[in-house]
Amino acid sequence: MIAVLQTARLDLRDALLVDVEKYRRNFDDYAVISELAAVVPWPYPADGVRDFLDRLRPAQGKDRWAWALYLKEAPDEPIGNVDLRRGAEAENRGFWLARKFWGQGLMTEATDAVTDYAFDVLGFERLVLSNAVGNARSRRIKEKAGARLLRTEPARFVNPDYTAREVWELTKEAWRAGRLSRPGA
Repeated sequence: MIAVLQTARLDLRDALLVDVEKYRRNFDDYAVISELAAVVPWPYPADGVRDFLDRLRPAQGKDRWAWALYLKEAPDEPIGNVDLRRGAEAENRGFWLARKFWGQGLMTEATDAVTDYAFDVLGFERLVLSNAVGNARSRRIKEKAGARLLRTEPARFVNPDYTAREVWELTKEAWRAGRLSRPGA
């Protein structure tokens, strides 16, 4: 089990096996999957979500934390995911959000809650983050958080047009300084 995180509009909690079909329905969309690392299969298999959750379970709450995102107004349908990993080679945090919810600030809200938890509860000192070069939405979330671009390097994504990724670092110090400068902090 992992901690339930709450924001103004979202509950972030463990994805339940009873939600597999709803999770798959929101995730199995080329627009969502195309900007993810090529380890995600496309076309996405019918049992892909169940397989993901089965593989996640042994590490969940130990060195990996994966939260499904649920709107408070629709608490039975997972609309996205934020995945946090300790000791990961490429990056510590990844995410996706169903396309119909893009542009509403929901992923910023979710990643802010997870970043607070990573630094304040789990004791991370820094997060290494990445996104496909050309994924402006993901890049903007990192910029707003106060992350620093370290480098651009070759990478493979589901969409073969993406051939490189940006690698970012977000330190606890930069995160806290950024949080203090935000309106309403």
